Amino acid sequence: MRLDFAGRTALVTGAAQGIGRAIAESLLAAGAKVHLADIAPIAWNADGVYVTHQVDLGERAAVQRLIADVGALDILVNAAGGVRGQVGGPIENVDEASWRAIFAANVDSAFWLGQAASTPMRKAGYGRIVTISSGAGLRPSLTGIQAYTAAKHALVGLTKQLSQDLGPFGITCNSVAPGFVRSNPTTERQWLTYSPGKQAQLVESIHTRRLGTAQDIANAVLFLASEQAGWISGQILSVDGGRS
Repeated sequence: MRLDFAGRTALVTGAAQGIGRAIAESLLAAGAKVHLADIAPIAWNADGVYVTHQVDLGERAAVQRLIADVGALDILVNAAGGVRGQVGGPIENVDEASWRAIFAANVDSAFWLGQAASTPMRKAGYGRIVTISSGAGLRPSLTGIQAYTAAKHALVGLTKQLSQDLGPFGITCNSVAPGFVRSNPTTERQWLTYSPGKQAQLVESIHTRRLGTAQDIANAVLFLASEQAGWISGQILSVDGGRS
């Protein structure tokens, strides 16, 4: 099965590095025009047609301006999020600002984007929305960060609600829930905090006996964004080597 996105326009958030970058590069390679958005500067070269946007996706007005700049939009991939530099700790130490920062990055951004993107997609009668949730959205998180677990669970629920709300307009909404992927400085630091024994234990808990890669996640996203996935919506696809 060959996935061809020629003539399609995609917006990938969190595209400066890691999973978001792998998704953007894969869409470019498959022929899409890709808009890249991130709160951090985006500086990379790739083959294909792409446009970069530096934006805080937790701000509704900024997201609305972004979607207006993009114009016609066929595919939205919400890969922005993460732990915002936080680490796990006792629940009594979690302050309001830390809690809200993770929700703004992982949940608020996904809602504002889905809300704004639904306008051009409904007008076209076509759309693919794919969120990047996490195994932490289905069970307690390995990070130990309470806000991250709660936010990813909320993102799973939001994805299913968007599927119901937007499905009648030809828009599918699904989520990919990655397992542990060493794809950026944050996940690399987390991996290095584990003892050799804990690292081995984690790998042994995965059916395929290996950690995932950003490309593993990108491959799943491209399928859900494709024509071939037109009757798949409201689903959460665990891409974790069988750990779940």
